[in-house]
Amino acid sequence: MTAALGVVPPGQDTDAGLQSPDHLPASLSMPLKVSLGQATQLGGRASNEDYAVYALPEGESLSTRGIMAVLADGMGGLSYGREAAEYAARGLLADYYATPETWSVPYSLDRVIQPINQWLVAQAARRRVEGMACALSALVLRGARAYIAHVGDTRIYRLRQGELTRLTQDHAWDAPELRHVLKRAVGLDTHLTVDYSDEALRAGDLFVLASDGVWDPLPQAELHRLVSLYHDPKLAAEALVDAALRAGGKDNATCLVVRVLEAPLPEAREWARAALSLPVPPILKSGHQLDELTVESLLHESRMTRLYKVRLASGQAAVLKTLQPLHENDPQAKETLLTEEWLGKRVQSHYFAQVLPAPGRSALYVLFSWHNGATLAQLLDGGRHFSIPDSVRTGVRLLKGLSALHRLNILHRDIKPENLHLDTEGKLRILDLGVAACGKTGQEYRAGTPSYMAPELFSAAEASAASDLYSVGVTLYHLLTRKYPYGEIEPFQNPRFTEPVPPSRYRPDIPPWLDAVLLKACCKDPVRRYETAEEFLLTLQRGEQAAPRYRRPPLAERDPLRLWQAVSLTLFILNLLLVYLLLAS
Repeated sequence: MTAALGVVPPGQDTDAGLQSPDHLPASLSMPLKVSLGQATQLGGRASNEDYAVYALPEGESLSTRGIMAVLADGMGGLSYGREAAEYAARGLLADYYATPETWSVPYSLDRVIQPINQWLVAQAARRRVEGMACALSALVLRGARAYIAHVGDTRIYRLRQGELTRLTQDHAWDAPELRHVLKRAVGLDTHLTVDYSDEALRAGDLFVLASDGVWDPLPQAELHRLVSLYHDPKLAAEALVDAALRAGGKDNATCLVVRVLEAPLPEAREWARAALSLPVPPILKSGHQLDELTVESLLHESRMTRLYKVRLASGQAAVLKTLQPLHENDPQAKETLLTEEWLGKRVQSHYFAQVLPAPGRSALYVLFSWHNGATLAQLLDGGRHFSIPDSVRTGVRLLKGLSALHRLNILHRDIKPENLHLDTEGKLRILDLGVAACGKTGQEYRAGTPSYMAPELFSAAEASAASDLYSVGVTLYHLLTRKYPYGEIEPFQNPRFTEPVPPSRYRPDIPPWLDAVLLKACCKDPVRRYETAEEFLLTLQRGEQAAPRYRRPPLAERDPLRLWQAVSLTLFILNLLLVYLLLAS
């Protein structure tokens, strides 16, 4: 990653690394351009326990990871507050930019902050010191959004169209005498809860990261006045720090100011913008030429897409995926296809078809590697019988591939035999990332094939690793039995889930341990399924030694409606009997 880095060293006033608007890297001029300034002073302390750092990346890192500013404030009175602040700020900045591009910003921040917290807690215990802890506020500007991670009593403000808004809440005790005693801080406890938020970014927004040595002596109205006076963030930061000390501040005073000069439009992701203008190719026939590709045959078509087998100029076979011509003016469909390409380039695993380069393409399409073989659905349709060992091996390979996907925080959302390919060498590959999503989907529609979709997805719940693992369970169940645990579900049907039918009922040679594994995987309650692909994988690999004992839940859990109907009927009969006895007497 090429980046401009800036640090506020403890105990020193500096503007090192400051980039004025005229000196920003050219790559930041579009689509996101900022200017940044910082200042710090000791105040009445012997040492500076504040630590601020930022990164202005260039190139692809700017669009995938964004611009980051971090301010940490070591807890006063603790032996290693300054060390904690520096370690937390530097560690967060360095490790955030090392996270996979497929991770969302909040997910990346949390996956970095939590280990930092554990390390500080462990260091304090090992050194037998009073503690190593700090307040921490981080601001990430990526694309058209601003993301915040916050814990402690450092603060982040936003000035927009003349209105100053505080974007963080202090995690300090309410009592006046304890208002600087933190309830939450990095390194304070093994369990850390961090506040995350995000909002739309606008050109002209100004963000202020301030330690309590700045915001505590200054009323918010004065802080508002000072940041409004200066266009240059460096001058604004220095004015805030100087004013805080003049107002009687005795603590370290550190401020970091970020002004957004240009912000991208939110409609499309930056990496997709150039390709979105490409036309959708017409319906292609065998022998047609497209760029340097020769079409050999149509492999598959759906309502949305068409897949062709093509031959590259080098003679290599490949798969070309494009949209149906009727989606020529559908930007969402185009971005979905480009998202699949973007995700596919980042999944480096032999359990997936690889995205091939398509330089100079004149139309909208994606190229994938070609592999001789057939999908599991095609094998089933051709009469292939999957033995117990065959199905277990398939499950092991499928879970290894899905594990690689989940480590990138990508959910497939459409695992089924049609999307699993077995080549002539016996290698399994997971196909079609067309409806895949990074982390929380935010999608309002149901993605997937009804018979393989987890029950919670029919109740508008978001997809998760548990729903992907449910699809794996149904896929293995179907390979063995050609049935479904809850019966086949038609599109647009709103099914009612009770308890899955044991696969051994359809196929008695299935051993009890595999019966229990599949019933657990296909459980309607996601809490009772496998938590991770690795756990599911280990169970399949160890077989009978690690198989769960499947407990059929009581009627109250399986079907509460039937339970209360039975109770009501019983009470009704008892009441009739009681009335009869009263009349007879």
